[in-house]
Amino acid sequence: MSMHRRSVLKGALAAGVATSALKVPAAVAQAGPIKIGFLTIKTGPLASGGLQMEQGLTVFLKQRNNMIAGRPVELQTADTGGNPAQARTKTQELVERFNVHCLIGPLAAFEALAIDDYIKSSKTPILTVAGAEDMTQRKPNPWLVRASATSSQPSHPMADYAAKDLKLKRAIVMADDFAFGHENVAGFQRVFEDAGGKVIQKIFTPLNAPDYGTYVSQFKNADCLYTGHAGSNGLKLIRQISEYGLKGKFTIVGGFTPIDESVLQQMGDDGLGCYSGCWYSAALDNPINKEFVATVQRDYKVDPGVYAAETYLSAEVLEHAAKQIGGKVEDKEALNKALHEAKVPATLCGPLSFDELGNVVGNVYIRKVEKKDGKYVNTVVKTYPNVSQFWTYGKDAFLKDPVYSRDYPPAKNLE
Repeated sequence: MSMHRRSVLKGALAAGVATSALKVPAAVAQAGPIKIGFLTIKTGPLASGGLQMEQGLTVFLKQRNNMIAGRPVELQTADTGGNPAQARTKTQELVERFNVHCLIGPLAAFEALAIDDYIKSSKTPILTVAGAEDMTQRKPNPWLVRASATSSQPSHPMADYAAKDLKLKRAIVMADDFAFGHENVAGFQRVFEDAGGKVIQKIFTPLNAPDYGTYVSQFKNADCLYTGHAGSNGLKLIRQISEYGLKGKFTIVGGFTPIDESVLQQMGDDGLGCYSGCWYSAALDNPINKEFVATVQRDYKVDPGVYAAETYLSAEVLEHAAKQIGGKVEDKEALNKALHEAKVPATLCGPLSFDELGNVVGNVYIRKVEKKDGKYVNTVVKTYPNVSQFWTYGKDAFLKDPVYSRDYPPAKNLE
């Protein structure tokens, strides 16, 4: 799908942004639009998440009358198709043909890895939502910040909660067989086993697996199943657990994608009692989130989940940084520095800052699926504040180990 020019709005400022716009020098206010290149997925097995990403960014810009730091915004959207080669081609097109000032996206870790060297060589600031660990760890990209989380960042506190609060001892872990799934599961395994639990079975499934019956029928006797699936695959798995009569046989816990608000209503009673670790919940009680949720519900007739929230959050950080430099986003060095040094006191998911490698430090919420007022919601049952990508291991110790993978940490307790 070709990219297209979404919008340039030069009308009157919305009331909510008028004050900030007045702080911007007249020359900046009269400058051309801030050009944002948006990499998302509209086709393929990850398209549901990509379309929600677009919803979140659209809501953000609509709330601000398409203005950031006193300047109109021109949004160029590119469909990567969940294909690494296409992601790279589209990124180059956004930078070299459309001269964007910064990028938001892409969704998948393998896409982010595919464009990593180009981002460095083109010196283009990017707010990625992909969790690819080493881009903010052993091989940091100096032009990249991540406001949501690495693949494993919420898995660490989820494992801590599973072992210490839920007193779970034996776990099966299961995820899509690609980088995000490997890293997501690895973080859970490490902390769960460090807290005394055992991962007795590891299962990785094809991203486009038609069903999980073969795998579900092979489950060993465990206290819990941890799912790190992406897109709508979590919905498919949890449904099949019920279909196979296994609901209630073990506790279902998960990463920040499979038990998402965007699929909770379809999941129905099958999802009740599931726990997940995430940096966001639609149930968060703060003014920014309340307005965000209400707008998404009104405009798209769905509850926003993590995919919509992460582009909204990225745009919040971009807006903060752009204001810090007076809207002069043409100075990419200054914009990149402002992004890395951003300390945002209030976002839809709470306060956040960034570590020296460009990754977010913020709250991670343990959520439990409950039914309230006839709707299924991710109720927050515990908050872990100021969670970094290194958990409690410390940066230097963490980075001495290999990057999380299919085989690291090694499986010591498989049965």
